Amino acid sequence: MDTGRRPGAAQLAFDELGTPLRDITFVVFDLETTGTKPGPDGITEIGAVKVRAGEIVGEFATFVNPGMPIPPQIVELTGITGAMVYDAPRIERVLPAFLEFISGAVLVAHNAAFDTGFMRAACEGHGYRWPKAAVVCTVRLARRVISRDETPSYRLSALAALFGARTTPNHRALADARATVDVLHALLERVGNLGVHTLEELLDYMPEVTPAQRRKRTLAEHLPSRPGVYLFRGPSDEVLYVGTSSDLRRRVRQYFTGSESRGRIREMVALAERVDAVECAHALEAAVRELRLIAAHRPMYNRRSKNPRHAWWVALTEEAFPRLSVVRMPRDGMLGPFRSQTDARSAADTLAGASGLRTCTQRISSTAPNGKPCVLAELGRCGAPCDGTQTIEAYQPGVLAVSGLIAGTDGRPLRAAADQLARLAEAEHYEQAAQHRDQLAGLIRAVGRAHRLSALAGIPELIAAGPDGKGGWELAVIRHGRLASAGVARRGVPPMPVVELLVASAETVIPGPGPLFGAISEEVRILLRWLARPGVRLVRTTHPWAEPAAVAGGWREWLDLAASATALEQVAG
Repeated sequence: MDTGRRPGAAQLAFDELGTPLRDITFVVFDLETTGTKPGPDGITEIGAVKVRAGEIVGEFATFVNPGMPIPPQIVELTGITGAMVYDAPRIERVLPAFLEFISGAVLVAHNAAFDTGFMRAACEGHGYRWPKAAVVCTVRLARRVISRDETPSYRLSALAALFGARTTPNHRALADARATVDVLHALLERVGNLGVHTLEELLDYMPEVTPAQRRKRTLAEHLPSRPGVYLFRGPSDEVLYVGTSSDLRRRVRQYFTGSESRGRIREMVALAERVDAVECAHALEAAVRELRLIAAHRPMYNRRSKNPRHAWWVALTEEAFPRLSVVRMPRDGMLGPFRSQTDARSAADTLAGASGLRTCTQRISSTAPNGKPCVLAELGRCGAPCDGTQTIEAYQPGVLAVSGLIAGTDGRPLRAAADQLARLAEAEHYEQAAQHRDQLAGLIRAVGRAHRLSALAGIPELIAAGPDGKGGWELAVIRHGRLASAGVARRGVPPMPVVELLVASAETVIPGPGPLFGAISEEVRILLRWLARPGVRLVRTTHPWAEPAAVAGGWREWLDLAASATALEQVAG
């Protein structure tokens, strides 16, 4: 039987069945547009880089007259003005050269559905045939091979920084295309280690978009290209998922393309019937509104806690010989919040050991002892109030020290815990010392976090401004740990009249009970992180920071405690 092989010809290996990636010509391209939906016009710039076997073999770059005004927000983002594209060729004159440049190549783009959608619409609108080329989306590929532990975002700028790209993306077409080349090569190295060596294997490796998923792209057509919060709603109008984005329309469209590969989210998209949006002034307002909407609707497809109010707290019990208890409902005089019961229990045990408080759970009468000493008393780690050995008066200093630490006026328990650590190290009990060190570091972090949160929540009104990156200011009015109002003073706009308008229209906040005055701990954390950003400035506050008792029961005392806690944490670390 004739096999069709020449005598002496070697049989192909399995990894050679297909087109090896080293033999593929890729054209990596990027577009800048007016921000409108794909159509015959709207492209302002095209940049493309042709690469083969890791080497650049050609580049293509041109401005394009979009045939329409460029919106101011797009000018701010890209720097491309109407004057820059006034004398540029229209897209129908550019397409022949671009189509020749990409002929026979595999197309690559970051969020390829966006770029190929514009080019396909331009070809259809001007009588050109868009080639049926293979397309590789670097966003989709990155989501498959890079975990959230490596990068907080799959934006081109984040991936370029992660892989050390030679070009920094700047929302200009050729620069972004050059950066995408380096990202592509880094991703191909990753998938090569997973056994992906041919174009066919690469295309199979990326998830396909189902026709039903594509059809639902119309759910994003009414959304604005502004920052805010989006809500996917199901058949019964229930909220399935809540998220945030700096560009609502673009982000929601990504759910209906191959860039979304998470199984649960694809399932959610299949159920979605409608997408609602809440426009926000800036990212801080979007993050807070997202948190509140998740708490209100408890959407089943959000991984974040469905009830942000459920935190854990460490409290002194109300009895003759108080002990530390882990509870869910906050009230004044508690330490927290903690995100898990385990963290709260660890802090309570460390604090009890440093202050001499008992850890048994029985109630002890103030007049008649009701038990015999346990093993902790025999080891000298408890004063044995249960058998009358320790009186209320002798027990009270430990209670007062813990109360003072929680209030921010007494650092003795932390210093006592540090002394215990030093004694264990001197006695060469290294395993115990290491365990005690980790527990002490956790307690120090918990105390510092608790006082920062309660300090902010205790302020009736604080107004802050952060740079928006475009010469303007993002403004926030914070009342008792809640975002009461948010706005933006664009470049060239006097900020103080905007501030006064925001204050006048801000939400009225009535403080509630507990260390955080009724605020959601996660919201206070979000506000603190924003306030700690470089460049954020305090406009004014109802609390004069220089007064000792202005914040959290004694600001100056807390500063001393924080200084000692930082030093202890450095030792513990």
